[in-house]
Amino acid sequence: MDVNGTVAEGFEPVREAFVRNFDALGDRGAAVAVYRDGHKAVDLWAGTKDFDGGTGTEPAEPWEHGTAQIVRSATKGVAAAALLLLHQRGLLDLDAPVGEYWPEFKAAGKERIPVRQVLSHRAGLPVLDRPLTAGESLDPLRGAEAVARQAPVWEPGTAHGYHALTYGWLTGELVRRVTGAGIGDWIAREIAGPLGADLWVGLPEREAGRAGRVGRIETPGTGGDGALRARPKRSVVAAYEDPDSLTRRAFAAISPFPDQNDPAYRAAALPATNGIATADGLARFYASLIGGVEGGGVGGGGVGGGGARLFTPETLAAARTEESAGPDRVLVVNTRFGPGYMLHGPASPFLGPGSFGHPGRGGSLGFADPESGIAFAYVTNGFRKTVTADPRAQALVRAVRAALSS
Repeated sequence: MDVNGTVAEGFEPVREAFVRNFDALGDRGAAVAVYRDGHKAVDLWAGTKDFDGGTGTEPAEPWEHGTAQIVRSATKGVAAAALLLLHQRGLLDLDAPVGEYWPEFKAAGKERIPVRQVLSHRAGLPVLDRPLTAGESLDPLRGAEAVARQAPVWEPGTAHGYHALTYGWLTGELVRRVTGAGIGDWIAREIAGPLGADLWVGLPEREAGRAGRVGRIETPGTGGDGALRARPKRSVVAAYEDPDSLTRRAFAAISPFPDQNDPAYRAAALPATNGIATADGLARFYASLIGGVEGGGVGGGGVGGGGARLFTPETLAAARTEESAGPDRVLVVNTRFGPGYMLHGPASPFLGPGSFGHPGRGGSLGFADPESGIAFAYVTNGFRKTVTADPRAQALVRAVRAALSS
């Protein structure tokens, strides 16, 4: 496997783990980026741009510097930043009722649900009684209307459960009501552009050629690399198999799900699921939450120079303050959430107790660890049957930990 890019002295274990991901864990095309104290320490990529190696009629196109991929729920961390930045600027009160900004949301007994409960997956709205079709889901107003009509499936604030798809309509509509802009446009203007970060929620046509094809890949058999091979608990398997469970219903809030390689899907703004980023762009975003950042993106971000810190110390402290912990009524494992971010724990291990970020179902991962100054991102075109802790991403996280301790 030809691996391209750079690794700073001391971070060689990350390159070694990245190579093993291809040799032993089935990666087809992927990239990993790590910043430390705002300086790039790792920027690696390898494999093919498309998970299937192309159409079969043309030679496989290689993954290049600047290749971007859908990162699925890792998008949620960027959407969370939008709301926290609006709060930081005094435009959004996390403890105010959602209905104060979005009057239609008050329907079906939701008058008292505060913004904070939306961000921390405590609002009781992970499902839709009538799922949206693939076509309907591309219109953010249809999703917002549906979730505004929906009654909670548990008393808001009394439990938490992962809002896999509805999180996007909830956060997106709040941004639109507060700013008048769609969340994808707001992120481009207020986050990605100033940082020079190659990430988008709603891929512009001019950048479409940079995004590779994504798809499902099979999990390799047991190997000798020490990677996680644990079988999911029976309760988790049963929840995903039961069409009436909150688990199945949450992930089926759009049914059937759109083709993720369809240009129309990629151009839409679904801030729970369809962000597209380079590993460098996602890591750069997380680096900006904990400090200033050097350099700039390949071409989609904008400024190309140093990026300012996005979160004040107060907002950073809020982002990693535990709001939800324990049994997750959707994922059926114990999870931990701050306002918008997963927090380090057994279900989604990051670098250490103070880390915060978000995985994407099937593989991708982005997070920051303020104590070590690390910002990390892994992006892949091959999705596996994982939700919060993909073995490939975890192997790279362990390698970063080893590099820091050496």
